[in-house]
Amino acid sequence: MVRRAALAALVMSVVIVVTGGAVRLTGSGLGCKTWPTCTGDSITPTPAMGFHGIIEFTNRMLTYVLCAAIGWAILAARCSTEWRRSLTRLGWWQFWVVMSNAVLGGITVLVKLNPYVVACHMLSALALVWVALVTWERAKEGDGPPRALVGGPVRQLSHVLVAATGALVVAGTLVTGAGHHPGDSSDVPRIPISYDRLAQLHTDFACVTVGLSLAVIFVLAAVKAPPAARARARELFVVLMAQGVLGFVQYFTDAPELLVGLHMLGATLTWIAVLRVPLALRVREGAAAEPADTLPAQAAQEAQAAV
Repeated sequence: MVRRAALAALVMSVVIVVTGGAVRLTGSGLGCKTWPTCTGDSITPTPAMGFHGIIEFTNRMLTYVLCAAIGWAILAARCSTEWRRSLTRLGWWQFWVVMSNAVLGGITVLVKLNPYVVACHMLSALALVWVALVTWERAKEGDGPPRALVGGPVRQLSHVLVAATGALVVAGTLVTGAGHHPGDSSDVPRIPISYDRLAQLHTDFACVTVGLSLAVIFVLAAVKAPPAARARARELFVVLMAQGVLGFVQYFTDAPELLVGLHMLGATLTWIAVLRVPLALRVREGAAAEPADTLPAQAAQEAQAAV
């Protein structure tokens, strides 16, 4: 139950990134002219606002669905057979990240889609994905201290890979802020740096990230890391290559909306894939949430040991 609830929260955190991208790509960023209401006189969009108002308002309403999924995860952790306090705390962290990002989204509307604020809005959404992923991974683990499965230098290399991927994502938000699809047909400000230069910077970070992912694959094989860790490193490489191909096609076809949306989804999946690598290099033992059918047997064993 706890793991299913955590997975629901993770899926919704990805969905909110994709629908947020749809708001920008359809030019609906100012579909609702103000915040927290949609207009000065109405909470919901009016018929005069048309398609753009519906798109923007729907994305706002999905925040409540996301909060419901997070609430389910918190309650599942609290009401499980053995209270998972760590998961409860992670669930509340997700809630407060959602609330802060909702405020940031409102500021985005009030500042008329300032590209720097829009970039921070995207990065905050990816921070939510990070916490949701950790919650989902921790749901299958115990609450004991982490025990490393590989040496310190290997773990540090995985952290460098995460940092490089984070820089890649940040560069991608800058490319978006300087280039196409500002989010509205009105005079939206853009980042005053050459789009081509930022795209080249983004490509450079992509090359570094791909190189590091290959290094991690070979290092994990050399030190005979757990199979799960090696599999996750290979999955990351595949996602990076697919994302790279999509990015090049997007650039040379003048960034069509569908490809940009797929690239945003790919960025989210890349972020998830890279975060899963270091999480597979350690294990937590101790008081894990046990399946219900194993509890009677466990209780019998504990009673026998006490005797």
